[in-house]
Amino acid sequence: MRARAVTSCWVSALLLASYGHAAQFELTDDNAVMFGAVERIVAKFEDSLPDLARTHSLGYEEIQRANPGVDVWLPGPGVEIVLPGQRVLPPGPREGIVINLPEHRLYYFPKVRKGKPQIVYTYPVSIGKMDWQTPLGTTRIVSKRANPIWYPPDSVRKEHAQRGDPLPRAVPAGPDNPLGAYAMRLGIPGGAYLLHGTNNPLAVGMAVTHGCIRMYPEDIEALYPKVPVGTPVRLINEPVKVAHIDGQVWVEVHPPVDAEGQSVTPHLPTFEARLSEVLGEETEAVINWDIAQAALQAARGIPEMVGLELLPESTLQEAAAAAADGNTQPVDGTTTEASEPDSAAAPASSES
Repeated sequence: MRARAVTSCWVSALLLASYGHAAQFELTDDNAVMFGAVERIVAKFEDSLPDLARTHSLGYEEIQRANPGVDVWLPGPGVEIVLPGQRVLPPGPREGIVINLPEHRLYYFPKVRKGKPQIVYTYPVSIGKMDWQTPLGTTRIVSKRANPIWYPPDSVRKEHAQRGDPLPRAVPAGPDNPLGAYAMRLGIPGGAYLLHGTNNPLAVGMAVTHGCIRMYPEDIEALYPKVPVGTPVRLINEPVKVAHIDGQVWVEVHPPVDAEGQSVTPHLPTFEARLSEVLGEETEAVINWDIAQAALQAARGIPEMVGLELLPESTLQEAAAAAADGNTQPVDGTTTEASEPDSAAAPASSES
């Protein structure tokens, strides 16, 4: 079996330090598959995980999973906080908007300018809650609106009325509007799915919406002018992402999303089968399954190196020929021996 030829490289990050804005990353190569870095900071007395998440362009569940056992509302001064800022790019075309539901994260790939490297922006998002799951598939941005009016559908009004919180037929723009200051409509049948801001930023990064995609106010403000009408949008469900980087195999694992849109505890045999499927039959690698299983079980959303690709036969032959000629330099920076590492739409709704 021949190893798949994958030449991958890291990307350089141009991190926008502004409060709450997504990181902008420059892809240094067409084959770049992973970017960013895992950072660690020391909490101050006044810090909470949701505040730190918003400051560092993370979602609620994202930062919570990366810091198990840390008190969400009062980590405490001197407590180390992990900021999971390293990511594997989602699979598929690098164009338009890609939203991976298990990650609760959006990626935007603007059109590449001639002579310029490709850029990717990434933002945390909220997705649909139980019985209002965000649909999967391919669509487009069909319209945009600043200061949108919210017209809650009858189903949402009924839900609010049942819990003693009746809604009007129309909510004007302003601080009480759950759509926030900007909204972009998706071309999903029914015309009621939106990508928009929020008046409840605390919940960004959870499965809490009525099917829409909700963003921090400052994030939608930054994204809105960049995205033209007609931009393609892919909504995917990929809890396990794999990257091949310089002969190494990396995985990034998130809790899977069930049929109701809820994050559920990983089922290890299912995840193992999914990892094998993503690796593919054409990839021959030495996988440290102890590390891989731990990563699959924890599902912390932080990329981990779990194995090494075996060299293709042709590369080994080239290395042997070079050695016979007295050239002891490895071919293309590789070694000649691999080892284990060390270590379907839901009910339509116009509310988010």
